[in-house]
Amino acid sequence: MGVDGTEHAQVNLAHVIDAHDPERVALIAGGRETTYGELRDQVARVRGGLVAAGVTAGDRVALLCGNNRPFVLGYLATVGLGAVVVPLNPASPAPEIERELAAVEPVAVLVGPSAVTAWGEVDRAALPSIRTVVLAEERAGAPTADTTLDALLAHEPHPTVDVDPGQLAALMFTSGTAGPPRAAMLSHGNLLANIEQSLSTPDRTTPGDVVYGVLPLFHIFGLNVVLGVTLHVGATVLLVQRFDPATAAESIVQRHVTVVPGAPPMWVAFAGFDELPADAFEHVRLALSGASRLSPAVAERFEERFGLPIREGYGLTEAAPVVTSSAGAPVRYGSVGRVLVGQSVRLVGDDGDDVPAGDAGEIWVAGPNVFGGYWHDEEATARVLVDGWLRTGDIATVDADGYLYLVDRAKDLIIVSGFNVYPAEVEEVLAMHPAVEEVGVVGVPHPHHGEAVKGYVVCRAGAAVDEDALIDHCADHLARYKCPTKIVFVDQLPRNASGKLIRRELDGTVIGA
Repeated sequence: MGVDGTEHAQVNLAHVIDAHDPERVALIAGGRETTYGELRDQVARVRGGLVAAGVTAGDRVALLCGNNRPFVLGYLATVGLGAVVVPLNPASPAPEIERELAAVEPVAVLVGPSAVTAWGEVDRAALPSIRTVVLAEERAGAPTADTTLDALLAHEPHPTVDVDPGQLAALMFTSGTAGPPRAAMLSHGNLLANIEQSLSTPDRTTPGDVVYGVLPLFHIFGLNVVLGVTLHVGATVLLVQRFDPATAAESIVQRHVTVVPGAPPMWVAFAGFDELPADAFEHVRLALSGASRLSPAVAERFEERFGLPIREGYGLTEAAPVVTSSAGAPVRYGSVGRVLVGQSVRLVGDDGDDVPAGDAGEIWVAGPNVFGGYWHDEEATARVLVDGWLRTGDIATVDADGYLYLVDRAKDLIIVSGFNVYPAEVEEVLAMHPAVEEVGVVGVPHPHHGEAVKGYVVCRAGAAVDEDALIDHCADHLARYKCPTKIVFVDQLPRNASGKLIRRELDGTVIGA
């Protein structure tokens, strides 16, 4: 039964790989190809291994993996059991990993090579819910673990367990619309609905495509747009751990990549890389941009150089994630496209009413893709879910043809290379330093990353600390993209009569390359 008391057909996100030709290549990772037949067998065996480890429906399983085969196996095996996957940034420092794990209380963690060092610094005794630690690869110097991915793969296959569409499938940490990092609850129905919605555009991923997978799989764009859509249609995803424009262009040519989803910093790098030949993207038919706003100047420069238009879209974790897309539509740079089939969007004013045509309003979204709320945080959930509508905090206008144009976003949110950074989280870490009396954090324009984090610090009387020391302090507690790249020491911070920090009065100087 569904939450509304009606019968719903049983589903499972893991079925996305079931119907495809077993000889077709599903994944290319580290130079290794995995066919759909091999992938189905490996996922079923890892599922068997998780069952043997005591993982059951509703349990949380955390993934600390990069863009690789272990992530895909762990992801599909977990959701295939009706358990809940929690993808985490493997590059995060140990304190941040500990905080996130403590918040969701997983029973198992899959640790990939890029997270081994940080995992070795995690205090497992502080995380009593974890019964099983799985190492994706055995290697010298790796921390103690309970088992390995190879050991899970040695188990007998276990079938996919069908569940109600409302069954929780993933917890995705986001700062998005409700402040400091919270785990957004996405169901099987949410994720499957957005895959179908994304495939409603005039131009879409098809079975013959090779999709460039450099967007992090622990981010919803990478998880559901790159991986989910690609596997659903039976195409091939080329998983890439790190981006640099020269290697990326070489891979795109050699692998005959046809679909390239990316965040704006990738397109900035390509557009400004003078050594790339004009035919570097000759096989690419669909270039997609999302996660943050793409400069029209960058898009125009890229198309002028390579003859390929970039199709921009808009979304957020809480919408699983895509809300609008310009794929297959006439190019209108500066717009994020039209609302996907199966969703409704309103532009709402401060008075709660829809704004007149042409006016700017907050984007409210409704549809089967909208998340169920934040994990164990009813207050934050109530702020963003109102009568079935998701309040995004983003401000936009719409033209007569239904094209959406972003003009602003949630007041304090900083977006660095497509990742959300909430100032309060950074301020809390900076305030932990013994030399810091007060601190204010804002986002400032950055030529490559969209925005960068800039801190303003008032030091304690008699204390001495330099900029590098505070940045290093942040790096010990936060993911690198959340760390300030510039800190300014000031005598006082601008505050209103009630003592609230007035962020708009903090300087917004552009940080150089």
